[in-house]
Amino acid sequence: MTATATDAATFEDVSSSYRDLLSKLKAVTQLKRVSSVLSYDQQVFMPHADEASAARGAQMAALAGVIHEKATDKVIRTLLDNADADLAKFEGSTTDEKRILQLTREAYEKNERIPAELEARKAELGARAHSTWVKARSADDFTMFQDTLKECFDTAKEVADAQRGEDKDVPLYTQMLDDYEKGMPAERIDQIFGDIEDAVVPLLSKVLESKDKPSTNALKGTFPIDAQEDLSKKIVTALGFDESHGRIDVSVHPFTMSMSPSDVRITSRFREDEWYQGLAGSVHEGGHAMYEQNLANSGLDIDNYLSMGCHESQSLFWERHVGLSLPFWKWAAPLLKEAFGDDFNYTPEEVYGAVNGVVPGLIRVEADELCYPLHVILRYRLEREVVEGTLEVSEIPNKWNQMMKDMIGVDVPDDAQGCLQDVHWSALAIGYFPTYLLGSATAAQLAHYCKQDIPDFEDKIEAGEFKAIKAWLTDKVHRHGRRYSSLDALLEDQLGEPLNPKYFVDYLTTKYTDLYQC
Repeated sequence: MTATATDAATFEDVSSSYRDLLSKLKAVTQLKRVSSVLSYDQQVFMPHADEASAARGAQMAALAGVIHEKATDKVIRTLLDNADADLAKFEGSTTDEKRILQLTREAYEKNERIPAELEARKAELGARAHSTWVKARSADDFTMFQDTLKECFDTAKEVADAQRGEDKDVPLYTQMLDDYEKGMPAERIDQIFGDIEDAVVPLLSKVLESKDKPSTNALKGTFPIDAQEDLSKKIVTALGFDESHGRIDVSVHPFTMSMSPSDVRITSRFREDEWYQGLAGSVHEGGHAMYEQNLANSGLDIDNYLSMGCHESQSLFWERHVGLSLPFWKWAAPLLKEAFGDDFNYTPEEVYGAVNGVVPGLIRVEADELCYPLHVILRYRLEREVVEGTLEVSEIPNKWNQMMKDMIGVDVPDDAQGCLQDVHWSALAIGYFPTYLLGSATAAQLAHYCKQDIPDFEDKIEAGEFKAIKAWLTDKVHRHGRRYSSLDALLEDQLGEPLNPKYFVDYLTTKYTDLYQC
């Protein structure tokens, strides 16, 4: 074959190796999407019986084996080598093609290092561990989950050790981070988190000592679940979630799952004695979903999300910099009255004060903006200590409870509201937690620059006009997929500087010193 551009031919036109490679990669993507369907069904619709969980675990393990086999097919390496050789001789534009081959080689070599048996065992364990976690949380008994959790940590370490190959100088925890935030080693996270903690701790202390606290009465009462679900759907779709290409359901833990950009599903959870957490969860997951819905549907890694910190920035941009702003409640307060009746008679300013109230609590997903960073830092430090061998899994509850007291000032009454509250470790997602705070910092940085580019940012929110804001995010983040090597690289190119926590610190300081007059 000739790998020379003629008559504006694309590289795919002239390289049969590249065409065959793309075909194989897209087949693996479709199988991964099937796995997502099974996972979503397990978490939302499937029966909770032990037998159902075991059967689903066997199904997912079998599918994981097939995916791993196809993703590590030796033909892929041959096609990669041939396509690279063709690319070197091709005279046309090849920016995306180079990145596709780079991403493919990185993923292939990483996957190739994991034995098929380990990949299948990991999938089976994930299904079993989720079921065990749900039961332990319901029973408020960490000991029911302890042995399985140790197995999760041990298996995750085994996978990370395999992935790093011969380069044992890479710490296991940094290797785990690579799955969720490529290009962000633990040392860089320590620096970012240190800057945030140094600012948040004294600010939180000042806020809690303030005598000028906003009332939280607007959050209290009885709010029918069906009214909350309708309200959440109305607001999330107004922000830009395309329900014709997705679903909104209810689950134990809110999450987003993409089967493709044309089928992106979100879940939330609701309770009758408080309305905001269910809505906030819906807006948060809606932000994730809008990112997924605006990725190109090529079926290739280049059009996947960049990183989990980047993903989290999209959910937190909408949840906090839009959904926790006063202009938002000037638009949304009438929708609350419409949903909950005339007895819900609060002004936008009163609702704004209530939803931004700072009350140290137990639950990460319900934490206010000032306490949330400390929740994440706690989990980051705990899981890192377990991976590094300085903390035993059996010691997690006591260490968790002590850190909650020391950092946030609350006593943990039980495991369900303590170390059993999050789903992540049961999914072997170790290294995931720090991406939440990286996302918080990124969201603040994006909001700063978005307001520069859209001077009437707040006026648009107050009018319920969100299209320009969503379009800005699509231009700066969504459309690029994984064309950048890291979150820092994306931000530096699109905004002019890498991730800088000062915007997050400035946002929190300005907002809460004003709200609490401290």
